[in-house]
Amino acid sequence: MKRNILIIDDDSDLSFIISDMLENYGYSVTCAETAEEAFSLLENNTYHLLLLDINLPDSTGFEICQELRRVSTVPVIFASARTSETDRITGFDIGGDDFLPKPYSMNELLSRVNALIRRTYGFGKEERVVSFGNVNVDLNARTVAKNGNVVSLSLREFDLLACLCEHINNAVPKDQLLSEVWGAFSMVEASTLTVHIRWLREKLEDDPAKPEFIKTVFKVGYMLEVQ
Repeated sequence: MKRNILIIDDDSDLSFIISDMLENYGYSVTCAETAEEAFSLLENNTYHLLLLDINLPDSTGFEICQELRRVSTVPVIFASARTSETDRITGFDIGGDDFLPKPYSMNELLSRVNALIRRTYGFGKEERVVSFGNVNVDLNARTVAKNGNVVSLSLREFDLLACLCEHINNAVPKDQLLSEVWGAFSMVEASTLTVHIRWLREKLEDDPAKPEFIKTVFKVGYMLEVQ
């Protein structure tokens, strides 16, 4: 199932670049340059995520989000050059799910879109189960089994494992893991991530001291390595 994304930004060149990139990764993208155009689209179409600028010619992204939250819980990512603490806090207080300061990389945007789509709707059918060694991870059911036996994971442990599964065979930076699992502006220390990685290894690896799958990537972060 294709996920529909609405970009609301008066920078048409940037919207085109983002749209092209997201469509290459399987999303369906529509763009609006004004609040009026956005509300018209929202009245007649269903979207799974909004990428929303704050400064618009006829309104603000804050006002759009406030109106949207009266009727919908669709995920909203604010993407703006306005990066003050007050603007970020306002964005979250009125119902935004993430805040991405401009300029940003396309890779970071894609990662945040994927993460928010995953947390809100779960993985698609083709991504439902990830297997490595004698471990099976059912991402929709949020269950893990090793040698056919259920493995009990905490909420954070499963979210961390799911994040590694999403980026399978790719190194995920520590900051990105902290942002995706604990929240973009969480004050969690990096040591907390280290502890949760250790707990996952103890539960899933045959030899936690010499992990075969949940690997440390020196000076970067961690990776789920599957042959």
